[in-house]
Formats: sequence, structure tokens, C-alpha cells
Amino acid sequence: MPVVESSVIVLVDPATAFAVSQTTGEVRLRWDPFIRSQRFLDGAVVPAKGVRTLTRHRAGLRMVSEYVSYNPPTNVGMKMVEGPWFFASMAGGWRFAPAPGRDVGHPDRAATRAVWRYGFTCRPAWLAPVAERVGSWLLGRDVRRRIDGFARGCADPVVVAAARRQASSPSRQPHRGPSGRAAPAPGDAPAGT
Repeated sequence: MPVVESSVIVLVDPATAFAVSQTTGEVRLRWDPFIRSQRFLDGAVVPAKGVRTLTRHRAGLRMVSEYVSYNPPTNVGMKMVEGPWFFASMAGGWRFAPAPGRDVGHPDRAATRAVWRYGFTCRPAWLAPVAERVGSWLLGRDVRRRIDGFARGCADPVVVAAARRQASSPSRQPHRGPSGRAAPAPGDAPAGT
């Protein structure tokens, strides 16, 4: 399975870096060059394990993903549930850790190493060897652009303030509906774009 990965050091603490990575709506569009729109599905308003999202790429591709892990402030992972015909499988995730030599106890001196990784396989099987080489190059380019955008978001006071508000809001805690998926909290409006 081909894997593409990119990392960056951002000058915010891991909790803030994690929160920026999970922004939605207009705040997400401020920093993420990959997406045209992204929204939660099935009535969910906050990310949590089992929650599904619909993402539209700027080129028009559509993908439904599901959170397979959600562990603030250290990592988050997703897998493709539905997507472009040429992907047999796709999964991705973020990892966050204090950057060496920085003081996490003081937010003005904290820094975080953020790593974004995708793993994927292509179909049909006879074309996979070539498609996966091309896909590695294309996804590698996209993940570098996204992580560069993420770094700009972590330096953008509007994005950072919104991410911190979003992360500390009591309505950001997942509420489980009868299906076990995260469901809207009373009075919440749908998140995303």
C-alpha cells in the first residue's frame, strides 16, 4: 500500500494544532486548499469515532469518510467509505506531538510537530502499479499543499481563535444518538459547509 506523508512544525501547542486540523465551515476554507466543501453526515455536528463526513475536492471529486479514531490532542484517523472509482481503499490521519526543544507549558513558547499521512490502493488491479505511482506523486503534492495551508492556519489569528473556541465549546462534546453515531446536541445547527 503506497503511503504519502508530510510534516511541519507550527508555533502553537498540540491542543491548538489539533483543533485547527478539525475546523469546519468558513474557518476550514481559510486554510485548507484541498476542499471546496466539507460537512458532517447523519445529523452529527462534532467529530467523533464513527462520525462520517462528506468532502468535495476543489477538482469536484467527492468522498465520504468515517472517523476511525479521534483522540485530541494527539491523533485523528479517517477511512474512505465512498469515493472516486479509482481508489480501492484510502485512509488518512494526523498526529500531533510537542516539538523538541519547545516549552509546551507556555503557549507563547510552545510548538507542535504535525504529521499528515495518507495510505491508499488503486483499482483496477492490472493498472494499480502505474496508478499508485502517479497517485503517490499527486497525493504527495496535495498533502504538502494541505500541510503548508495548515501551517498558515496555525499562524492566522482568526483561525486559531475560532479553533480554540470550537474546541472549548461544551456543544463540541459528541452526543450519541440511537444508532451510536454522534448526534446533534440540543439547539445545535449542522456544522460544515
